[in-house]
Amino acid sequence: MTSTAAVTTATLTVPDGSLYYEVRGSGPLMVLLGAPMGAEDFVGLAGEYTVLTTDPRGHRRSVSNDPEQESTPELRADDAARLIRAIDAGPAVVFGSSGGAVTTLALLESAPELVTAAIAHEPPLVELVDDRDTLHAQTEEQIALFVSGDRVGAWRKFMADAQIHMPEEIFLQYFGAEPPAEQAASENFWFRHEIRGTTHFTPNIDALRGAGAHLIIGIGEQSTGQTCDRTSRALGDALGIAPALFPGDHTGFVPDPVGFAARMRELLNS
Repeated sequence: MTSTAAVTTATLTVPDGSLYYEVRGSGPLMVLLGAPMGAEDFVGLAGEYTVLTTDPRGHRRSVSNDPEQESTPELRADDAARLIRAIDAGPAVVFGSSGGAVTTLALLESAPELVTAAIAHEPPLVELVDDRDTLHAQTEEQIALFVSGDRVGAWRKFMADAQIHMPEEIFLQYFGAEPPAEQAASENFWFRHEIRGTTHFTPNIDALRGAGAHLIIGIGEQSTGQTCDRTSRALGDALGIAPALFPGDHTGFVPDPVGFAARMRELLNS
């Protein structure tokens, strides 16, 4: 289900920043959201939709004019709403993964009229689990490691605390070498200004119930026991929604975009 459709790229000016986005394909609107993952990470999911992808504020080609501005789910949801309104093709099916899933929930709460269906894939909703204090303390330790200059140690602790098991050679491939300047800036923004607000977000359960959109909570088939598996199941329990399994683990759409997109289509059409 990968797309070879022509891509339109543009930048939208928003308060205190600018948002880079891409539009491809045709049909109903689907918005794909990550945090910190950006536009290029989701292109394999494009199919029979008009697909909007974006770099979140402060990452890659999207600019936060205030380098000290905190990236909250509410702020990113407002950015997403502005993009949907700007391209004038909504309401939309919205898929968000990880921090982007938290953005998706915040968007569903604040602008439900823009969303027909939402898939929140493995949102790290730490506030919903009993060991939240421990998990928040671990996040603070990750941030402290990064701020101290130990980038590799920060990512290694991030993976360990999330219970994401990555082979050492793969970990070093992604995090062992000095990153390009754009990636380094994105990681700096994530650790200093985004991870804390994302993991402290508490969803408004009543607002989500009343939003009127078809809400799907997604979990990777290989994510059992990971932190985002637990937080996603906690959200399902709070809403009375049984989570749906997707191929792979936390980022299953990267190695298997065809299988992942087929599962999305199956659930959206059910």
